[in-house]
Amino acid sequence: MKSLQDALYNWLTIYVVAQARPDDAAAQETAAFFKEILKRDFNVTKVKVKKEAMYIVEYEKDGEEKSARFPTELIESMLKQIEEAPEKYRNYPL
Repeated sequence: MKSLQDALYNWLTIYVVAQARPDDAAAQETAAFFKEILKRDFNVTKVKVKKEAMYIVEYEKDGEEKSARFPTELIESMLKQIEEAPEKYRNYPL
C-alpha cells in the first residue's frame, strides 16, 4: 500500500465486517492481515475505532498520537453488500 490513509481505510473496512461477523474466519484473518500491514509498513500501534457521525480511527505512529476520519457510508459499503446478498459472501467459520 502506498499511503497510510489507504492502509487505514482498507483495515477499517474489513474490521467493520469482522466485527459484524465474528465467526467468519476469512474476515478475521483479513482484518488481522491489514492490521499487520499498519504495524509493519507504517509503524502504527494502539489502534482504536470510534463511530460517531463518521468513523474515527485513533492510533499511535512513531510515538505520536494521531487520528483519521472516514465517512460511515464508505466504510460500511462492504458490509452492506454482504448483508444485501449473503449468498454471494459465504461465511467461513472459525
